[in-house]
Amino acid sequence: MKSYIKRAIKSFLHDVVNISGKTRVGQYLHNQILKMAMEQVFEVFHNGLTMKFAAPNALCHWRAKTFSTKEPETLEWIDSIQAGSVLWDVGANIGLYSVYAAKRRNCSVWAFEPSVFNLELLARNIHLNGLTEQICILPLALSDSLGANKLRMTTTEWGGALSTFGKDFGWDSKAIHQVFAFRTLGLSMEDALQRLVVPQPDYIKMDVDGLEHFILKGGKSVLQNINEILIEVNDDFLEQAAVCRTLLTQAGLVLKEKRHSENIAGNTHGFQNCYNQIWIRR
Repeated sequence: MKSYIKRAIKSFLHDVVNISGKTRVGQYLHNQILKMAMEQVFEVFHNGLTMKFAAPNALCHWRAKTFSTKEPETLEWIDSIQAGSVLWDVGANIGLYSVYAAKRRNCSVWAFEPSVFNLELLARNIHLNGLTEQICILPLALSDSLGANKLRMTTTEWGGALSTFGKDFGWDSKAIHQVFAFRTLGLSMEDALQRLVVPQPDYIKMDVDGLEHFILKGGKSVLQNINEILIEVNDDFLEQAAVCRTLLTQAGLVLKEKRHSENIAGNTHGFQNCYNQIWIRR
């Protein structure tokens, strides 16, 4: 019943927008609504810090609202890293953790995010928090090699996730449900270091929905010189889990812990065996 009502409302609004958009008054109203939506800001208070995040839609609002509860292990890990260090945020999305790392630990953050729908929000959030000198956006996909390929996306929503670059599967190793795609440039971590002169990271946070093992393959020399990495791994995606374990072990890192929040543990959509793994150098 709820889904029927949602579809009916969506259909009604679609008709209203189409009809009103044909008039000058309607076009003006549309522009004002979009402008007001993008100006919506949600304040987050965590661990003594106040942060501001753009919340133009329900998904971005939810991300900001659940800041403290969605991935508490990620926040605790950021709290523990060395102040003033270099952090690569691989799969930065709209920048919640980039912002927190820059404000909490005064990190120099390099935020990798290829989604055209998330980049504007990422930039806005950096600006809202006065961090334009500390966070650098790299609007490119990390992969295991240098070259152009398709970024396949499951949603065009601001703040969306579950996309894949150069592959046709998603976070669960199954065929991705593509609703949008475009070609863009991908590069390896070693390419970022050598060709773009991005500084060697002390720490890496990686959450790219199923492609983590491919990115690790393209960054063996980078991994050998990091202190720690927090990486999301799906234990049910056996190839991903095995390759990540092998490459991180070969880089001289050891698994300290793997955790996820109660929200993830109780998830009924297949994410319950996805964990943030923390690997450290002893």
